[in-house]
Amino acid sequence: GRESYREYLSFLSEDEKARKKLGFEKMCRGWAKGSKEFKKAVLEDLEDQEFGLVVEAEAREMREPRWERDLKQGLECLGRTETELSTARKGATWKVALARYLRERHLVPNPWLAERLFMGTPNSLSSLISRHRCANVKSDKSWKKLQNQKYVD
Repeated sequence: GRESYREYLSFLSEDEKARKKLGFEKMCRGWAKGSKEFKKAVLEDLEDQEFGLVVEAEAREMREPRWERDLKQGLECLGRTETELSTARKGATWKVALARYLRERHLVPNPWLAERLFMGTPNSLSSLISRHRCANVKSDKSWKKLQNQKYVD
């Protein structure tokens, strides 16, 4: 069992020819190999402490499934669909509220938000979020819903 596997790994660490044959040089990229669904499943199994230990170069790849999940939760909370992201105006109030919520609550970067929410450039998204913060958002029902939703991690 484990002892045999340990011996095999030891052998591989010393035998460059065997590593090349198995394609090890192609395995050193990314934090996990597999489909988005597989990465999402692995991520769900990790605890927050383990998540924080990931090397920064690999962190974005690891965080993206969380951003996707948080986006889907936000859309559900607002009663919106994925399709509406691409069909609604870039500056639609609900989209700005969602972008702000994801940015502030989950630290999702503006370039990802701008692309994923179909909101133009990261700079224009930043301006929309800033205006939303400065405006009297007490009347923004989308913002209220997002602020009051129970976040399930």
